[in-house]
Amino acid sequence: QVQLVESGGGLVQAGGSLRLSCAGSGRTFRRSMMGWFRQAPGKEREFVAAVSGNGPFTYYADSVKGRFTIWRDGAKNMVYLQMNTLKPEDAAVYYCAASSSSYTDTYSAPSEYAYWGQGTQVTVSS
Repeated sequence: QVQLVESGGGLVQAGGSLRLSCAGSGRTFRRSMMGWFRQAPGKEREFVAAVSGNGPFTYYADSVKGRFTIWRDGAKNMVYLQMNTLKPEDAAVYYCAASSSSYTDTYSAPSEYAYWGQGTQVTVSS
C-alpha cells in the first residue's frame, strides 16, 4: 500500500512558478514509478510528467517539456514538480500517482497508476 499527499498548489500569475510536492509512504514507494497528472474542469485527466523507480529517467508531456521538471528524493520519500513559465492553460487540479511497478512503457496512462493523492489546485491568472 502507498499513501500520497500533495501540497504546493495555489494562485500564480502567468509566467510565474510553483513547486508541487508529493509525500509518499509505504513499502514500495521508493521503487515505484511516480507520475504527475492534472485535470481541468470538464476535461479528462492528462499526463504531465513521470519519473522511474529504477533510475533517474524522466518523461514529460509535450505541453510542459522545457517548463516543468520532475524529480524524486528517495531519502525523504518525496516527489516534486517544479513548474516554471506557467500559462493559464496549466490551471488544473494536479495529482501525484504511484505505479505498482518501477517502470512502464505506458507511463502516460492513468490506468498504470494504482495509487493517487487527493490533488492540489493550481490556478494561473492571465
